[in-house]
Amino acid sequence: MNLKFSRIFVALLICVGMYFPTNAQSDDQLVADRIIAKVDDQIILESEVMALYQDFVSSGQIANQQTKCQILQRLVINKVMYVKAEIDSIVVDDAQVTGELDRRMGYFVAQIGSEEKIEEYYGKSINEFKEELRDQVHEQLVIQTMQGEITGGITVTPAEIRKYFKNIPRDSLPYYSTEVEVGQIVKKPDYNEKQVQIVEQKLYDLKKRIEAGESFEQLARLYSQDPGSARSGGDLGFRKRGELVPEFEGAAMTMDEGEVSDPIRSDFGYHLIQLLERRGNEFHARHILIKPLYEANDYNNAAKFLDSLRTEIVTDSVSFDKAAKEHSDDQQTAGAGGYFSDPVGGSLVSVENLDPEIFFSIDTMTIGSVSKPVMYKMPDGTQAMRIIYYKNKLKPHIANLRDDYLKIQQATLDSKNAEALEKWFKKAKEDVFIEIVPDYDNCDISL
Repeated sequence: MNLKFSRIFVALLICVGMYFPTNAQSDDQLVADRIIAKVDDQIILESEVMALYQDFVSSGQIANQQTKCQILQRLVINKVMYVKAEIDSIVVDDAQVTGELDRRMGYFVAQIGSEEKIEEYYGKSINEFKEELRDQVHEQLVIQTMQGEITGGITVTPAEIRKYFKNIPRDSLPYYSTEVEVGQIVKKPDYNEKQVQIVEQKLYDLKKRIEAGESFEQLARLYSQDPGSARSGGDLGFRKRGELVPEFEGAAMTMDEGEVSDPIRSDFGYHLIQLLERRGNEFHARHILIKPLYEANDYNNAAKFLDSLRTEIVTDSVSFDKAAKEHSDDQQTAGAGGYFSDPVGGSLVSVENLDPEIFFSIDTMTIGSVSKPVMYKMPDGTQAMRIIYYKNKLKPHIANLRDDYLKIQQATLDSKNAEALEKWFKKAKEDVFIEIVPDYDNCDISL
């Protein structure tokens, strides 16, 4: 794991869709860690601005002193939102923070391979790492909630979108590189009965040990295969309906407090669940997850299923979209008919942003073709099979309403959100104290 990866890891771990400091930088880049701005009792460090500036530069974008000012302005606005959220009694509870930390950490453990690799590189445990990030994640969730209060109800009409596009100078229209429309259908292997019986017996044995007085938390740390919660004794914090898989929620919402369930099957494996508390439509539970092992024939069966489905698609017996919605085991793409999407939800994705495996796969395919089943590593680290559909290719072009409507719609919405945020900030800054050091006076944050 190199230094660039280290910065990206922390930045992505913290990122919630807005510009936030990573508090990480290359060893060969020393930044004076001094306070350059205050918003009431909140501070902004110069190292935070420089870390974001370096990330901006490393992304290949043109940067200058004005870029630093824009970053500082964004950080000041964030701090004002954070302070105003406290004044306005906007609260994010500990369970939300814990859940978000678990979700982010679980994702990166799956991406990197194991908790041990992360711990070896950083020289600290996952729990220590999460505790160090807790205050930052709490602040981000508060700001995210506050921003939602400010811009949540804003929409744009087709007329506004056309007007926004018409007002862009012709020589300032964005240029889009090659974009493709690509979809996938993913099939996880079915658990074979032998492995299911082994896992169920393990969980029943653990349940007996818990009922005999052993600690659920300790057994979760020892045996659970959920990277996001195992280190915290399987604790998932308070969850609302719709946040977890239906099988888990269905069991948790019908249990008595303190009760331990029988093994519950979901797409993630088999769970032993203990309900800790329930309040309204929220529940607090912990679990032990164990995943059955797959055998070679299980993958062969998944491949045969996809090969049969592929035949139906290429003979027009069923549309790819319909097949993906009904059969794909990838939740992120199944709802969109199997298609990958760009950041604004469009199905045309720049080849520069494609996963390398997808890029090299379609490089040997013709438009309109469907690949044979291939092995695929899912985001959670498990293996599955998938087929890929190469639907369309759009050549490099200057932005236009026909091909880029969703992108322009998002730009229009972003512009209205910025206007609403500017209007809010002008009023909100009267309720807080803002101070900028003299050598950053050239940065206009007055809006």
